[in-house]
Amino acid sequence: MPKTRQQKEDEVSLLKGAIADSASAVFVAFNKMPIDEEQGLRRDLKQSGVAYRVTKKTLFNRALSLSKMEGDDPGWDKAEGWQFALAYGDDPVAPAKGIAKFAKDHEEQMMIIGGVYEGKVMNMSEMNEIALIPDLQTLRGMFVNLINSPVQGLAVVLNGIAESKS
Repeated sequence: MPKTRQQKEDEVSLLKGAIADSASAVFVAFNKMPIDEEQGLRRDLKQSGVAYRVTKKTLFNRALSLSKMEGDDPGWDKAEGWQFALAYGDDPVAPAKGIAKFAKDHEEQMMIIGGVYEGKVMNMSEMNEIALIPDLQTLRGMFVNLINSPVQGLAVVLNGIAESKS
């Protein structure tokens, strides 16, 4: 059943709010995706604190134009005839990581076509690069290792000097 004008306006308002209020949003194109696989994707995204909403491309375009964000064209033409969804959340990297992980296993059925990051519209390649950023916990571990490295090297040198003198 077709949506009424009011339902479409509500959908555009919801999409505009999701794009503007979230830390990042990923525009997803999918085609011929089995329901059980999509439900698995939704479950995985929800555990990461990411919301996933399927909608029409025209409503996406309307919400994006009303948001008045700067940046590239999202690249809708790369997935002509496919269905569209929006994955968004408060973590700046989680939506892109979650979708990229799933799309890697389902290349023929899903792809990232663009997104919004730090208030700017990004294209497909930029959003795929964002998906490669390690999560916050991994970055903290890398930082601690970086700080610990010089101290550890000093301890090894001092231990070597102590052993050579005894």
